[in-house]
Amino acid sequence: MVGYPRLQFVFLLFLLASMCTIQVSMACGEGCVAQKDCPAACDYRCSKADYHRKACLMFCNLCCNKCLCVPSGTAGNKEECPCYNNWKTKEGGPKCP
Repeated sequence: MVGYPRLQFVFLLFLLASMCTIQVSMACGEGCVAQKDCPAACDYRCSKADYHRKACLMFCNLCCNKCLCVPSGTAGNKEECPCYNNWKTKEGGPKCP
């Protein structure tokens, strides 16, 4: 009888972990990237930036590391990544390219 509460506890932990995993995988949309893939995703995102490429890469990587998402394409499509889209500067402009 002593092992039964422990078994319930382990089962509840497993159930909670499973629910969290499902929620995270469902929250990930079109532009989701693993943190290790941020540099490559941002390199493509900023590939058409001419004179401001260095700044584009810096802010894209900053945003990607925080949001784990980079919108598809070289411009636009920010609706794919709400965190990326909604992060603003102090002045209210977009922080992420």
